[in-house]
Amino acid sequence: MQFENVKEFILAKLKNELPENLTYHSLGHIKDVYKAAQQLAELEQISGEDLTLLLTAVLFHDSGFLVQQKEHEQLGCDIARQYLPEYDYSSQQIERICGMIMATRIPQTPHNKLEEIICDADLDYLGRDDFFKIGNYLYDELCMYGLIQTENDWNQLQVRFLENHSYFTASAQKLRKAKKEAHLALVKSKITK
Repeated sequence: MQFENVKEFILAKLKNELPENLTYHSLGHIKDVYKAAQQLAELEQISGEDLTLLLTAVLFHDSGFLVQQKEHEQLGCDIARQYLPEYDYSSQQIERICGMIMATRIPQTPHNKLEEIICDADLDYLGRDDFFKIGNYLYDELCMYGLIQTENDWNQLQVRFLENHSYFTASAQKLRKAKKEAHLALVKSKITK
């Protein structure tokens, strides 16, 4: 697998071709999830080929936004299947990568450790200090799509999301769960009846 080459390729493609109005599903999000996945993989003792496949999946997990928002996970798999063979990924490796990409679809449905890690990395910010800053990017993007109208709608959506979300790996639970619960309490306090 030519990981460094494919990383360079997909990051350049995302940088140049992602719609500029995507405030959350941006190159910054991909890099953020990548960093979180590296940290969780180390804590969960993932290395070698598994680590390469995980990080490749992270790089492609929102690439479907190059096409459209709807069904972007499936489109990301299509993009991975199109380009990864050129970088010496086998069809079996690509299917494992697609399993990880599809696991990030909300509600998240991981079936193995690597899928659990990518899911936790994708929503790592829920339990971090930059929760509100990153949340504002998502708020702006959802408003742009017309999916929410007001800040109160947003806060209600966040409460439902946070109440239904759980981290899968022991490492993410240890690192992020307590702060995520604190964020939930804060968001609840902002809701107006």
